[in-house]
Amino acid sequence: MASIAVRRGISALSRKGRQFSTVLVANEEFPGLPDTTPETANATSASVTKLSSGLTVVSEDASSTSTVTMTFPKGGSGSEQFDEQGAALINKCLAFNSGSGLSTVMILRSIENEGAIPFASVDRDFATVGYTVEPDNAQGLIPLLATDCTFEKWDVRDAKILAAYQAAQANKIAQEVLTEQIYAAAYGAQSPMGRPLYCTDAGAYEIASFRTRAYGLDGAILTATGIKDHATFCSNVEELFSEAPAGSSDAAAEFAYIGGEARIPAPIEYAHLAIAFGSDASTPLRNVLKHCFSIAGKEGGVSGFATKGLVGVYGGAVGEGVGALDSAITEALTSKLTADTINKAKTAAKAEALFGMDCGSKGLAATMTASVMESGSFSNATALAAEYDVLSESDVNGAIAAALKSNPSLAAIGDISDVPYQGTFATRF
Repeated sequence: MASIAVRRGISALSRKGRQFSTVLVANEEFPGLPDTTPETANATSASVTKLSSGLTVVSEDASSTSTVTMTFPKGGSGSEQFDEQGAALINKCLAFNSGSGLSTVMILRSIENEGAIPFASVDRDFATVGYTVEPDNAQGLIPLLATDCTFEKWDVRDAKILAAYQAAQANKIAQEVLTEQIYAAAYGAQSPMGRPLYCTDAGAYEIASFRTRAYGLDGAILTATGIKDHATFCSNVEELFSEAPAGSSDAAAEFAYIGGEARIPAPIEYAHLAIAFGSDASTPLRNVLKHCFSIAGKEGGVSGFATKGLVGVYGGAVGEGVGALDSAITEALTSKLTADTINKAKTAAKAEALFGMDCGSKGLAATMTASVMESGSFSNATALAAEYDVLSESDVNGAIAAALKSNPSLAAIGDISDVPYQGTFATRF
């Protein structure tokens, strides 16, 4: 159990209290006033260390705010076993609930006392829990990211209610439903990657079984921004997590892309349509493809998308406009790309990636985590930009050609009577 380590961390916070001090440095031009000369800013630089527990720690030293996240690569719905459907979403809703000898109230009070903002997220690939706080208060709350959940009846009840609410809200958003259906088409409705993320069917035993297996240190990634001393930080983390759950040592599951179709007719005038292809390209290359498709499909109202293992396009139309959308989608995917289009796509993809780093410590932490998950390392913004700059026209055209060779996946919802079937699209690429 992690109760000793967690209590030690909480006790340290209590002893520290809320004391602040200001050091004034004399201003030579105006004696008696503090020196207001700003310190030289450091470029974001990250360090990565893998601990003996199997936990990877990545931190950077330049942010003025700390976001600390724990990402569990086996915590996404793609890791659910057949009878665990819904366990990933419900466990996300159990974040910061009772565990390791601490009640939900005490955990939330500790977070509030430190002025931290907690958050949790889940998708098919992984789950993340974390918080944003002043750097001075960042380390004391770390044990709360790996508490040994005790699954109190009232916590599980409330988590299932929250998960059901989130599922109901997602089902009201056409793009969320379309996303669910494109995964079903791409991986098969019986595959964990193809089954719905927004589900609450799992029972108490399955919820606990999933968490025990997926929410452990082995294979997880702890990311922190605004940490000045990486080595000391790693040492503190190792001590604070000395009794945290280890989880399963198995690697995160991998699923083969198959391609197919998922159609949901609905009594609305609008038709939503997405076409996806399998892609094993790197994240920077997939992001460039997304923007290439968006540029090529702009006039027809078609936008590109990219996620792990998939690239494609989507759009919507009313009534007779479905035929025009069909043509626009085909043109966006098959148009010969000019050098100017590829350069614009590279610039847009790079700007998007860099903005993700620069929009706050939470975005930076997410970028660092994603990089470590894919490549095992992360250095700085310059290196990230270089991953886009180095891509050539032949890289982009080759990745598109390779993707279009895969069996296309079609997702359609709404008034889909005029939407061609997947087999029709398959003959075009």
